[in-house]
Amino acid sequence: MIMEAILQNSTDFILLGLITHPEFPGLIFAVVFSIFLVSVTANVVMILLIHVDSHLNTPMYFLLSQLSIMDTVHICITVPKMLQDLLSKEKIISFFGCTLQIFLYLTLIGGEFFLLGLMAYDRYVAVCKPLRYPLLMNRRICLFMVVGSWVGGSLDGFMLTPFTMSFPYCGSREINHFFCEIPAVLKLSCVDTSLYETLMYACCVLMLLIPISVISVSYTCILLTVHHMNSAEGRRKALATCSSHIMVVSIFYGAAFYTNVLPHSYHTPEKDKIVSAFYTILTPMLNPLIYSLRNKDVTTALRKVLSRCPSSQKTRVVDLSRKY
Repeated sequence: MIMEAILQNSTDFILLGLITHPEFPGLIFAVVFSIFLVSVTANVVMILLIHVDSHLNTPMYFLLSQLSIMDTVHICITVPKMLQDLLSKEKIISFFGCTLQIFLYLTLIGGEFFLLGLMAYDRYVAVCKPLRYPLLMNRRICLFMVVGSWVGGSLDGFMLTPFTMSFPYCGSREINHFFCEIPAVLKLSCVDTSLYETLMYACCVLMLLIPISVISVSYTCILLTVHHMNSAEGRRKALATCSSHIMVVSIFYGAAFYTNVLPHSYHTPEKDKIVSAFYTILTPMLNPLIYSLRNKDVTTALRKVLSRCPSSQKTRVVDLSRKY
């Protein structure tokens, strides 16, 4: 009560967390920290493997490395603050911190929307236009795709963040969430935000429709091409190349559909927090695991790197023994 009274005259906010009054905060901390550690490690390993191994220097893996970068930054925006709040009694986030969190979150979510759509186009070219693949997916086009994804995501952040934070927040400063997500923040506004929420809803639907259209058209063409293939081995390889991407798209867009497309009547604060936790905490961990466990190229590259470590240590030992 005292903290709330102080914050009435402050611009800071209080994050109530994933669970408002957890009975075992230490256990939740351990679980979330473990997921965070696995996620960051898996994504960093994926980025390094793609950079180090020459067999992974292809457009598909270049785009995948960008997805890993986005996932790494994405989880680092929300989880460290969440972990800090689990161990602290004062779960305060400054107005600037909340603004920055919203902007980065929107930029990365939007960037992943576009990048996953462009990755589907990459698979379409690989399966349907294999002879023209080096031309249609050259280095310049790949860089253009990546820059376009980041710019497209940042436009969403630049459009929505200033409007969200310009509303007067003169009531409670308690955000019923574990990070500053726009719907949870807008509930604290002391003016009517229904028109802005409708426009934001339309903007989010549009942002979902563009990449979903690219994905739908790409995979329709892929399925038609696979259907006309005479070789069973060719069909298997074509479907295997796309299976990991389809799984990642299903997980990510499924959660995004609930958050951005379903009407408000389907939403409750508890459901919203669970879905947000799924795609801000679990998805960044699942993406590299799906691509590594279901991809022979990545597992082979990982084995090569791991096999070099003991051999390099043995070489050093031999060199030292010769010196002495």
